[in-house]
Amino acid sequence: MSNFDLALSIMLGIGLAAATGFRVFLPMLIVSGAANTGHLSLGDSFAWLGTPPALIMLGAAALAEIVAYYVPGVDNLLDALATPAAFVAGTVLSAAVMTDLPPMVKWTAAVVAGGGVAGLTQTVTAMLRANSTVVTGGLGNLVISSVELVGALLVSLLALAAPLAAIVVVILFLWLAIRLLQQLLRGTHRSRQ
Repeated sequence: MSNFDLALSIMLGIGLAAATGFRVFLPMLIVSGAANTGHLSLGDSFAWLGTPPALIMLGAAALAEIVAYYVPGVDNLLDALATPAAFVAGTVLSAAVMTDLPPMVKWTAAVVAGGGVAGLTQTVTAMLRANSTVVTGGLGNLVISSVELVGALLVSLLALAAPLAAIVVVILFLWLAIRLLQQLLRGTHRSRQ
């Protein structure tokens, strides 16, 4: 495997992992669909992800997750559950697509980069939603849920087509989300004075 292929494989894994920080099951569903149609190769240990039963199960889970994030109160509860789940899903998706890598490289990159970026993305969106709940009484959460849904879809598809572009989009999103979070925190702090 050339250095370029190695870098591409790692970027694909990181991009898909970042998408699980927005929604846990939608990126897994997209990977399952791509593997089922022959558009994506998975590591041998992850062949189950490319099976019709996995596609059906992930489709149902993704639909339930999407709907649940639009229910006030449930969205904040899901964030508490999704943070560790995003880390695990990000690690699994990263490892699944990092084919032909030595196991030590694959799992180190999957856990550190994949799980790390998934956890970071999920943590930032959870903090944004929590602050939105306080500032807007939960009304702003509908916008955040919609942005996360589009983000999960866009980053997943972009990761499959252009992994480097997906990473750039994630970095841009995180930068914008952190800026918004800082503004929300400043607004909350000013209103308490």
